Amino acid sequence: MIPEHQLTPYLKQLRLSGVLATLEVRLEQAIREQWSFVEFLTRVLQDEAERRQQKQLDQRLRRGKVVPTKTLESFDFSFNPSINRQQLLDLAACGFVRKRRNVLICGQTGVGKSHLAQALANEAARQGFDVVCTAAHQMLLHLHAGRADGSVERRLQSYAKPALLVIDDFGLKPLPPSGPADLYDVINDRYERGSIILTSNRAVAEWPELFGDPLLASAGLDRLAHGATVVTITGKSYRLSQRPAAKEDTMPAP
Repeated sequence: MIPEHQLTPYLKQLRLSGVLATLEVRLEQAIREQWSFVEFLTRVLQDEAERRQQKQLDQRLRRGKVVPTKTLESFDFSFNPSINRQQLLDLAACGFVRKRRNVLICGQTGVGKSHLAQALANEAARQGFDVVCTAAHQMLLHLHAGRADGSVERRLQSYAKPALLVIDDFGLKPLPPSGPADLYDVINDRYERGSIILTSNRAVAEWPELFGDPLLASAGLDRLAHGATVVTITGKSYRLSQRPAAKEDTMPAP
């Protein structure tokens, strides 16, 4: 058996020091199961490839502000039968990202829109796509601030570059002064070049009035909705159902 310290400098030089994490286990397994040299080397390199893939995934999730625990596996589909599970599973294949199409998720507060958007972002990241998740109001305030210091174009590019941009809670708060123009710019820059998942507690028919500018609303929403998949969720709030029931007042009457 080759001592680990003899391999360490060579593995570091080749940027393969991660091999050391499983090397001893693989050596013992190779001796026990009588692997050939080729099989042993294959297993060691597979370990390193998987380690690097996981590291890259962790980086994509962290950079994109994707919540790792928000997945389709952790979503309670049984709570709301109105949700088309098969539709979500089809979207999880990320064909819409490859085709640069959008997904619009609508429904009242608490029905799981944000969780599903994050779950699809998780799937996209697992398949190697760069993802950015942001709240609509936060994104527009960030762009608005860039107008003051001249960095708006650079900030706009940070939302234009990823393969998938998740914009959560559109319409929850009023748009800032430059919001209509900035939102249009984000949609326009990504049109047929990248995908958007947008969630809103407003119906699609209500979105034009949120812009406050009919021309920008027409141009922006036409691009946003072109070829988009609309997921409409009805039913009661999951969050409200998880709150403990209020205890009845058991104090005796005076």
